[in-house]
Amino acid sequence: MTAGTQQRATESAIRVPLAAADLDRVRGAVSAALEAFLERQRQTLAAMDPSLSPVVDEVCALAAGGKRLRPLFAYWGWRGAVAGASVPAEDDAAVLRAVAALEFVHASALVHDDVMDGAVTRRGRPATHVGFATAHGDGGLAGDGALFGTGAAILVGDLALVWSDELLRCSGISVPALIRARAVWDTMRTEVTAGQYLDLLRAAGGLPGPQGALTVARYKSAGYTVQRPLQLGAALAGADEHVLEACTAIGLPLGEAFQLRDDVLGVFGDPAVTGKSADDDLREGKRTLLVALAEQAADAAGRRLLAESLGDPSAGPQEFDALRALMESTGARRRVEERIAERTAVARAAIAGAPISDDARSALDALAVAATTRAA
Repeated sequence: MTAGTQQRATESAIRVPLAAADLDRVRGAVSAALEAFLERQRQTLAAMDPSLSPVVDEVCALAAGGKRLRPLFAYWGWRGAVAGASVPAEDDAAVLRAVAALEFVHASALVHDDVMDGAVTRRGRPATHVGFATAHGDGGLAGDGALFGTGAAILVGDLALVWSDELLRCSGISVPALIRARAVWDTMRTEVTAGQYLDLLRAAGGLPGPQGALTVARYKSAGYTVQRPLQLGAALAGADEHVLEACTAIGLPLGEAFQLRDDVLGVFGDPAVTGKSADDDLREGKRTLLVALAEQAADAAGRRLLAESLGDPSAGPQEFDALRALMESTGARRRVEERIAERTAVARAAIAGAPISDDARSALDALAVAATTRAA
């Protein structure tokens, strides 16, 4: 897909009547469900001990950010399938509370990922482990501040994962719907955890090359960003196998395109928009498809630059700019952009042909474009 074609596709999506698609209402309802749930948890933790306040504050801060893409995909997976399902429809408000639980899964993954990567910032604020390490020092606490921050962040991530289960269970959906949802829910959480390990393995030299990068992208992010949320919504609706297969046909290519866009923004994005330094992924040594393709096409000097500067915590702006220039000159960035466009086109074709309602088709197509042409 050429740049002009991609621009026309984006403009076409902007003309979709998003008010009719109800995207803003879903985002608002998800935020309200999270806020109400967290307020109850704040009272629970405060009754245990007032010193637990920073823990719930951190989860609140994590839950307040983001684009709500996972709940949106899950909700429209439900809306797209509910009219044709053979089981009684769930209450709309209960479904919105149920899909909001995906935000806690996401928060957990972000916190743990930042610990493993040694990230410094997240969404324009200190990463969780950095914030707690700073609080350790400011509070004059004993022991190693960095170790305290890491331990606190692991527990915050664990707590977010525990709360994801609780919010789903207490959402108000019926028992049969909850049973149907649990199968997808359990698979999703297994995949994202396994994907985190694969990411660690790749960083240590395992799963080499472009295919290794795509394997990590599929299980660490793509599945739980689009495919499984869509399937979760369809399961809540009691959808048949044809709808569930359509969720996979849409979700896997779109989830991959989403992650590849994330990788590009991690190196070439505007920090004022993304909320994190464009040097962080390079400093942390993330072995993305961008890196794999650059390494594959580079000459000896380029490979030496990658070996010496990628993942070097002492590297500075000059080295990072050289890495970005290498990704441009080898064609790695161009090839990733082409793959994003191709995977997005495949997903949009699957949306167009999916056995779902027209309003869901419009909403999912708009979400597909937004997820892959975003600047943050």
